[in-house]
Parts: sequence; structure tokens; C-alpha cells
Amino acid sequence: MLSLCFSKHRLYFCTWLTINMENMEKIRLKDSTNLFVEIEGSNIIDVSTKRSKSGETFNLENCTLYPGFIDVHNHGAVNVDVNSASAEGLRKVSKFLASKGVTAWLPTFVPDSTENYQKVIEAIDELMQNSEFDEPGAQILGVHYEGIFANEKMCGALRPQFFRNFVNGDEIDEIPKLASGVHFTTLAPEVENGIDLIKNLVEQDWIVSIGHTNADIQTLDNAFEAGAKHLTHFYNAMTGLHHRDVGVVGWALTKNGTTFDIIGDGIHVHPKMLEFACRTKSPENVSLISDSVAPTGSGDGEFELWGEKISVINGKTQNERGSIAGSVITMLDAARMMLSLGFSPNEVSLMASANPARLLGIEKTHGSIEAGKRADLVALDETGNAVFVMIGGKIAVNKL
Repeated sequence: MLSLCFSKHRLYFCTWLTINMENMEKIRLKDSTNLFVEIEGSNIIDVSTKRSKSGETFNLENCTLYPGFIDVHNHGAVNVDVNSASAEGLRKVSKFLASKGVTAWLPTFVPDSTENYQKVIEAIDELMQNSEFDEPGAQILGVHYEGIFANEKMCGALRPQFFRNFVNGDEIDEIPKLASGVHFTTLAPEVENGIDLIKNLVEQDWIVSIGHTNADIQTLDNAFEAGAKHLTHFYNAMTGLHHRDVGVVGWALTKNGTTFDIIGDGIHVHPKMLEFACRTKSPENVSLISDSVAPTGSGDGEFELWGEKISVINGKTQNERGSIAGSVITMLDAARMMLSLGFSPNEVSLMASANPARLLGIEKTHGSIEAGKRADLVALDETGNAVFVMIGGKIAVNKL
């Protein structure tokens, strides 16, 4: 039986799933053992088989407790587009994501003007500096610039009129930056001076991911050596695998030290190919993403997005050029998809929480259920619904 115990100063969860394997070995759990996760303030302070005698109990029977989901690629939801969002709009997205078990995220830009970037960066800064919501919302960790330096031949739904060239380094200085937080970008290493671009970004503490690319093997190897060791939305907007042409996909699957993220909607990538990629690379090297866009949470219909009309039909987006224009899922949907494909709760926990945290360099505070980590937690019932969500020790959802 799983239970949640609450007192004025402490919370106690008991579970034996989704705790990292190192902790499970230390505690030497049996199937019948109740493992308590003790929380004080915003942090987990103990993971053990003991609990305080005090505290109100909430029954979590038939639920699975996960670390909160982290989405590193999210363009918006509930009719809010990151590229034009205000602080209030971003707060609205954060609250929606919290209701779906997402406890942290990176607002993600598509290519745009510097002026538009600057407005939204100021809004993100405002929200990060005033993170106390009237209701807990998913924590904003930084910003993701997708495709400023991308290959026009692999642009997908991006807008090539806003792509930039890298010449002397000033181009990086012109990108608006947050006062603090993660700076993440997706680029194509084959663009002019692309390897020098990667080196410059890495030196300035950017996380560089490869995407929207048709780079050859040597260029990819050079990019890896320069510090770009991750790939964005695997399979999509990159050259595929062929038995006489390795492509970006083949390189990523066979290159030791690389990781990738992948859209878990079953539309961008067929479910069997999702399973193939994640099993081949192993769940330890894969992060799930939503790649969600503003219509997420609004159902099917016609919408305006990035200066053009897009349609959402049966959960699939399409723009006027015939390209898929992001997804309308959340990380909860991605987690459900992976569970339906036979991945274990621990494997899903890696792909939805621990690996994104490691990718962003915040694994000391986020991504797993361990003493010293933030109390970011989500409990799913047997049907995959988020019945309890906690963000930084505050209850965001309670449907128990």
C-alpha cells in the first residue's frame, strides 16, 4: 500500500517505485516494504523505511510516485505562445503544466526578431525572480532558443527568414539573455563557422544541442568534440538511417557519449520507432519532450501560430506548408505513451525526470527522489492520471 502523510512541517510519502537504483540497493527493499520520503519545507530530507508517528495520512494505494516531470522543449500551451508571452501568460502555462505533473520547464523560442526575444526574456526574468504563485506552477529553469542557427533545408516548422549567420562572435552577444538560469540552444553544426559557434557558446555556458540538420559524420564528430553532445527531437528535422547512409540518426545511435530527446506523442515518431530508438540508445540516454505549442489543452480546431494558420485534427498539428507544427501533448502524455510501450516506471522516471535534469546540469537538486533534492513529485493512478502533484514542497494537485 502507498500512502502520503502530512503534518505542519513534514510530508511522508511511501512507495518502492521510481527511487533511483542506488538508493534501492542501500535500503535493500522487499516488495512489501513501505519506503517513506520525508519532506521539510521545499526539500526532501530523508528516504527510508521509517516515518514519524505524527501526521495526517493520504491514501496513495494503487498509485506510483515519480519525480516531477521536466520538459526542456515547450513552445507554450492554453493559447499562450512563448514567442509572444507576457509574464502572466507564462504563469498561465506553468499552472497548466503543473496540473499535468510537469514541475519544471524551459520556455522555447522559435526563430524570431531580437525585439520579440527581448520582450519575452524580460517576462521570463520577471517570473523567475517572482516565483511565488497564488497556486504552485511548474518552475521555469531558463530558456531554449530553437533554431537561430539552423539549416534552411531542414527547417521543419521553423521560420527561415529569422535564421542567423555566425561570423565573428558578436552574433552571440546580440541574443537576449536571462539574468540567471539555463541557456539552451538547438543548432545545425554544418552552418557557416558552425564548429566555432559551438565552441563559443559552450565557453559561455550555453547547452548546445544538434538539430534541424543534415550534417555529415565528420561535421557531427567535430561538433561533439566542440561540446555539442545532445540532439533535439530525435528523428525529426534530421537525416534518417539507411544501410548505406548512416545519417544523423545513425550517428546518434552509435556515437558513445551522445544523448537525445524525443517527442513522445506517437505522431512525430511512430510508437514502434519510439521504442526502437529508446531501447537502442537505452533509457539512460534519452529525455522525453513535449514540443508542445499554444493550442495544447484547447482541443482540435484552427489556430494562429507564428504568423500562419495551423490546424489541429485528432491531436495532430499541421501548418499551411504541410509540416507538423509541434505537438499538443504534455510530458504526462509522453510518460503514458512510454508506459504503454512496456517501459518500466523506473525507465520512464529516467526519461521524464532524471535525464532532463542531468542535461540541464541541475541533477543535484532535481530529477529523482533523494534526500537533498527539491520536493517535486507526481503520483499517477492506475490509469495514468496525475492525482497528486507537488512543486517545491507545495501541493499543486490533490485529487486523492
